[in-house]
Amino acid sequence: MARERSVLVVGGGTSGNAMAVLLRRAGVEVDLVEATPDWNVRGSGITLQGNALRVLRELGVWDELNAHGFGFDSFGLTAPDGTVLHVSEDIRTGGDDLPATLGMQRPVLQRILIDAVRASGANVRLGTTAEILAQDDTGVGVRFSDGTEGRYDLVVAADGLNSTTRAAIGIDTKPEPTGMAIWRVPAPRPAGVERTDLAHGGSCYIAGYTPTSKDTLYAYLVEPKRDRATIPPESYAREMRRLAEGYGGAWEEIRASITDPAQVNYAWFDRMLVEGSWHRGRVVLVGDAAHCCPPTMAQGAAMSLEDSWVLSQLLTSGAAWDDELLTRYYERRFGRVRTVVEASVQIGQWQLDGERGDVAGLMATAMTALKELP
Repeated sequence: MARERSVLVVGGGTSGNAMAVLLRRAGVEVDLVEATPDWNVRGSGITLQGNALRVLRELGVWDELNAHGFGFDSFGLTAPDGTVLHVSEDIRTGGDDLPATLGMQRPVLQRILIDAVRASGANVRLGTTAEILAQDDTGVGVRFSDGTEGRYDLVVAADGLNSTTRAAIGIDTKPEPTGMAIWRVPAPRPAGVERTDLAHGGSCYIAGYTPTSKDTLYAYLVEPKRDRATIPPESYAREMRRLAEGYGGAWEEIRASITDPAQVNYAWFDRMLVEGSWHRGRVVLVGDAAHCCPPTMAQGAAMSLEDSWVLSQLLTSGAAWDDELLTRYYERRFGRVRTVVEASVQIGQWQLDGERGDVAGLMATAMTALKELP
């Protein structure tokens, strides 16, 4: 009887969790290691477009997501004072049987994915990192931070934007700041907020919010990046309230709820796209380890989930796990991801430069293309 193939997934974020579930379903032995002891159950909110929901449905978690999130099919543009200027129907990139967008509390999404990984039978080790020792044509040797070692047919690096695995296999691409930064916070959902609304202008480039459940949302403000060392963490709530003072409508209630600095997150926008290939030997990158972009199109999670879906399809197709297969993975993903990265960066650059670019046209072109299967 043929030996079951084995895969080590490094990183228990969205792409790593999806990878583990999809491979286990096909009978592949999976070990997943995650550096954080709490398995990344943190964050404010996340916007999941239809093409992300399409993959999550494939994982078998759609019903639970739908029960705990907030689906909607339109987005609004408002003036800084809250006056609604325009409402557009959004493109259902996952197909007509899924909403265009689902807002969720990020910790809820992570817990749902964690439960799916546990139920899949994957072997999980938290608070553990992995170091590539050596590899050959048949496998990869790995040493773990707990002192143990293992050998796998393939290693999937899903360890995020600052992936140590990416660097260890000789890919020197690194994320670069775009010049923007974002403040995020979870908050109670004011009555009447039933979609994403964005205000351009005012004290920030963008002021927006997305409903994440029947009674919650997450709100965000985008501004020029600052030296993080100049913003004490204990001042985060006060600073976000200050930036939100120029915005009306639902922002009046949202602003009043921003009181706990520990609930506020401040982060720079980054961009990165690994070119040439996403693997070296039998170590392959997925998700933010291979690419990242500003959230101006809300496609970061979708691109990461699609990576895992496409790679798992190839790995379970019966083909040999070799350079040709991993190159096909890259070729299927690169053009689509590049379109999203470049469009997301361009939207932000127009704002940085004070230009009135065709944001609606650029987004419509990109989102229409994303309706096609990856």
